[in-house]
Amino acid sequence: MIIALEEHYFDADWNAQADTPRHSPRPDTPFLRRLSDLGEQRIKEMDEAGIDLQVISHAPPGAQGVKDADSVSWARRTNDRLHAAIQQHPSRFAGFAAVPTSDAVTGADELERAVGSLGFKGGMINSLTEGPFLDDKRYWPIFERAQALDVPIYLHPSDPNPAILSTYYKGYAETHPMFIRAGWGFMVETGTQAMRLVLSGIFDAYPRLKIILGHLGETIPYQIARIDEALSRDTPMKNFREVFSEHFYVTTSGFFSTPAMQCCIDEIGIDRVLFSVDWPYASNVAGVKWMKECAMTDSDKDKIFSGNAKRLLKL
Repeated sequence: MIIALEEHYFDADWNAQADTPRHSPRPDTPFLRRLSDLGEQRIKEMDEAGIDLQVISHAPPGAQGVKDADSVSWARRTNDRLHAAIQQHPSRFAGFAAVPTSDAVTGADELERAVGSLGFKGGMINSLTEGPFLDDKRYWPIFERAQALDVPIYLHPSDPNPAILSTYYKGYAETHPMFIRAGWGFMVETGTQAMRLVLSGIFDAYPRLKIILGHLGETIPYQIARIDEALSRDTPMKNFREVFSEHFYVTTSGFFSTPAMQCCIDEIGIDRVLFSVDWPYASNVAGVKWMKECAMTDSDKDKIFSGNAKRLLKL
């Protein structure tokens, strides 16, 4: 069985609510119409690659790109519509809930409703909100609720903070837009979020909390030996590797590299690596073909293709 965990869609109502300093409505394009499909086209492309199940989540920035005043009501409507689409194809689709962060207690309540009443498998947060980083204690009620529900939170990238854009990427954001996104900015932004969560002590407060990172860990597994050693020199963080490896899972979304995946396996263990495509930003066929051709045992491929996801998401 092949399960893909970071597979996106677009709810048309997002355009009606997107009016923040960082995000504006998306124009109608063939790509957007493909992203919006929750039926025939999506299943056709899954079948072409041999993907049995997609765990679907709203494309970035999702609830984090909606005006604070509207984010909770938008998330509720969006989660309801995604649930209805899943009910049309329950053997092919599952979902991660859009989790609003404008008010963390209300966001936690929506996560609980989506998991308990709608059957979602966890929640999706798209990197920064319009406020601070997610390690800020104002957001901890969401993570507390995720632990209580025993579901993971998927941290997905979004565009970097405007101050970071100006400082790090000025002059290239226009000429090389992927530099600030999948080419570099996304992994820096989301990797920083993940590291701040570890350093914040949130996993001491919520020792059963589970976090998923896409794109093979947003660079952290490749740096984890140096991070662990450096943080142990003169700070209270003596066990970064231990905490990260106990609480984080990584997926292959949009990163079909055998050496990179092997690094993740070597550093955090094969039981924490899961298959994803990042559809429609990446190709279902390319992702599955790469994974099938990897030089590893069939039992290890089965873990990555579906076994680990079944265990984590209780599928």
